[in-house]
Amino acid sequence: MSDAALPTVAEVRAAAEAVKAALDRHLAAVESRIGDEDPAVYAAFNELAAAAEEYDELLYDRYDEVTPFEIPTPETGAPYTGPAEPAAFSVLIRRDYAVVEPARLIAQAERVAAHDRDAELLDDGGTAGALGVLFGEYEPDEIASRYKEFGLEEGDSTLWIAALEEAAEPGDWLNSPFGQTDPQDVLHRFDVSSVFDEDTDFDDDDADDADDEESAAESGLAPA
Repeated sequence: MSDAALPTVAEVRAAAEAVKAALDRHLAAVESRIGDEDPAVYAAFNELAAAAEEYDELLYDRYDEVTPFEIPTPETGAPYTGPAEPAAFSVLIRRDYAVVEPARLIAQAERVAAHDRDAELLDDGGTAGALGVLFGEYEPDEIASRYKEFGLEEGDSTLWIAALEEAAEPGDWLNSPFGQTDPQDVLHRFDVSSVFDEDTDFDDDDADDADDEESAAESGLAPA
């Protein structure tokens, strides 16, 4: 960055003053908290996070220094604002697959249908019908562990643990099972994607350590 593009000393100092003011507002909001989910506390948290991020960026650009603190946020960028002590929770899982061998997929479904009269290949017996048969016969976790046998290829996957104030009544959300989850209610999130893969050369002795590091890179956690 050229000297002309550097933040001015005054801009850095103004950002520092903004952090101080945001700290005061956050402390005041915490001291006057009304209940565990006071929106004023979360608003003050967001303001403090934004002010700290701005100061950190300007400080680094001007002086090549960083702050010693970080306000964590989940991968979505939205801080957790759900209940502090959730009475219930939802587990939401999405796994993407590509159908790379349709003939293998259909053959596996036909094999199941041949031994189960209730497993009919609907939708003209194509891949759509085959998926209905296979997911009716096998648990999703089993398909995830045997996907190659079914002519599939793994894509991205994500698992969310979302906090609830109370357990839903039977049938409440069945018409729209994934439409009522606010990212700010997500306690923990675990993402797996090929975008996290890195080509790393290592010796066999380092294989276990590398696997542990890759697993950590593929998991995103919301703040505690």
